[in-house]
Amino acid sequence: MLITESSTSERRRNASLTRNIAPGVHRLHHAHVNCYLLEEAGEVTIVDAALPATWPLLHQALTAIGAGPDKVKALVLTHAHFDHLGFARRIRDEWQVPIWAHPHEAYIARHPYRYAHERARSLYPIEHPRAIPILGAMARAGAFTVPGVDELQYYAPGEVLDVPGHPTVVFSPGHTFGHCGLYLPAHDVLLSGDALVTLDPYTGGRGPQIVAAAATADTLQALASLEALAETGARMVFPGHGEPWRDGVARAVHKARAAGAH
Repeated sequence: MLITESSTSERRRNASLTRNIAPGVHRLHHAHVNCYLLEEAGEVTIVDAALPATWPLLHQALTAIGAGPDKVKALVLTHAHFDHLGFARRIRDEWQVPIWAHPHEAYIARHPYRYAHERARSLYPIEHPRAIPILGAMARAGAFTVPGVDELQYYAPGEVLDVPGHPTVVFSPGHTFGHCGLYLPAHDVLLSGDALVTLDPYTGGRGPQIVAAAATADTLQALASLEALAETGARMVFPGHGEPWRDGVARAVHKARAAGAH
């Protein structure tokens, strides 16, 4: 289902809602960033907050699944990089939705542009020109205007969150030091955040991989954390960037290890 937005053709080109990519799991894709809506008993958890311009699209997505702002009970962050924090402050301030994250994400959440990374970001458009349209779309969706947020609710590795969807926290640091995936055992789904993606915005590379060192704090740790993802045994992997992967997490992890770090 393509989301319509009359005010700008940019959003029409770069936004889509896929309902029930797994039962009760909906994918909102905008400007090469994914966020997910977990629906259970008429209530909703949002996983990751994409970019600022995704905010009106979230309203449309909720309407499409028959929900409204009053049904949103939590925003759960896999990590607090700016492209997953875009509408976090608005959803807290305007809808009074609590925001969940690992404690190690608190600093980045307050300061979205102060995050550890191994390589200079400026090199990547030169080395990987196919990434330029991707990064451009993200910039037009507000990548450089993300406000910080505080007053987080903290979750712990292995915890089953008492929010709609009841995801299990899978600690998978490396991309950030508090990065966590979210496992939905009832649906055999892993929401991998940026611990494992099928599109790297910094290189334009497609297929299972970790994100480039331009946005990863510790690539060796990120590669090691793939084991924690593999241990879920999930049949489907829904990443923070790129298309869903339906050929099993073990195969995705094998390919990501083979791709290595960039």
